[in-house]
Amino acid sequence: MLDINLLRKDLPSAVARLETRKTPQTFLNVEAFTALETERKTIQMRTEALQAQRNAASKQIGMLKGKGLHDEAAAAMAQVGGIKDELDASATRLDQIQAELQTLLLAVPNLPHESVPLGADEHGNVVVRSWGTPRTFDFEIKDHVDVGTPLGLDFEMGVKLTGSRFTVMKGQVSRLHRVLAQFMLDVQTQEHGYTECYTPYIVNGETLRGTGQLPKFEGDLFAAKKGGQEGEAQPDNTALYLIPTAEVPLTNFVRDVVLAEAELPMLLTGHTPCFRSEAGSAGRDTRGLIRQHQFDKVEMVQIVHPEKSYEALEVMTTHAEAILQKLGLPYRVMSLCTGDMGFGAAKTYDLEVWLPAQNTYREISSVSNCEAFQARRLQARFKNAQGKNELVHTLNGSGLAVGRTLVAVLENYQNADGSVTVPEVLRPYLGGLDTLRPA
Repeated sequence: MLDINLLRKDLPSAVARLETRKTPQTFLNVEAFTALETERKTIQMRTEALQAQRNAASKQIGMLKGKGLHDEAAAAMAQVGGIKDELDASATRLDQIQAELQTLLLAVPNLPHESVPLGADEHGNVVVRSWGTPRTFDFEIKDHVDVGTPLGLDFEMGVKLTGSRFTVMKGQVSRLHRVLAQFMLDVQTQEHGYTECYTPYIVNGETLRGTGQLPKFEGDLFAAKKGGQEGEAQPDNTALYLIPTAEVPLTNFVRDVVLAEAELPMLLTGHTPCFRSEAGSAGRDTRGLIRQHQFDKVEMVQIVHPEKSYEALEVMTTHAEAILQKLGLPYRVMSLCTGDMGFGAAKTYDLEVWLPAQNTYREISSVSNCEAFQARRLQARFKNAQGKNELVHTLNGSGLAVGRTLVAVLENYQNADGSVTVPEVLRPYLGGLDTLRPA
């Protein structure tokens, strides 16, 4: 959530920065915000005047009583009573205004950092660096569906059990998928200092509001339950949701917490399934594992000092890159433009891995600095050197999307006979196995 003071101090500048994001999209109802702010200021000025009148009248009551002027004292007391009634009404209306302003702000995305390139969509993204050289094949390249199906990918079973965009893995492919996640966790914990975490896969609405998925993106979520269960002390409107990413529970570890400065930075990682309805993506990537309703991801989250967050963004991006480098998968790092960034991000780097069957790079990780945007919603703070509570900065990134990494391995390491060479770094996880072969 944005700092409301940014809008109060220079609304036109804030709106101009918001309008560099993806359009058409309504970011802020400026007319409603201005009207509420005008009313708030008017009420606060009137409140200050009434408080001064009440204080003066209260002092006068004592003086009048001391002089025996009881009728005049009674009149002054009646005046104070009237002022109290108006103050109470003003306080009620101010609470309503604050709630309405809060609702408006919850729909407003983060402001892009000044270093983010301007652009309307993905065509405005900028290549920061590339790594690796795409392999040259001397046989006809197959995509991951044709390579993986003889090794255990079963898309028909996924449709049978659940529906479209769900997949079953069996045998060798299932094993490779599992060890990819284990390998990623080992790298992030043993080499990069993250603490491995196991979290619920179902969270409540407050948790999703904290990281920005609610209320704006409820249509992208899978609701697990609505209403309280028997014996639960929950309101009827309580809803639980399947997590869209482990960023949600991991970042909420610090919700309503005041950390000691010495506790920063916090580096957390976890392997979870992720559930997304993919609303608005009809017709896109319908073949294979690229865009699924359920997929696995190893997530990285950092909670850092505000002065260190952009340094952390650069380092965190290299943590994701390390996985691709160790697997020998060519990739490039993209700086996302203003029109292609996610809702809560101030700056984002995407890692795109080379997929030979598509003859292009495809996203496999996004690493974002949200600055204080999530922390303000979460009320996640730390005690700074001056002894004051200050909002932390939060960062998140994939380290990596497991299914898309599986796709990249199958396609980049395929052989003419239908087998797949196992990347050397994964062989210890597979008992020394160096090749996957169709049954």
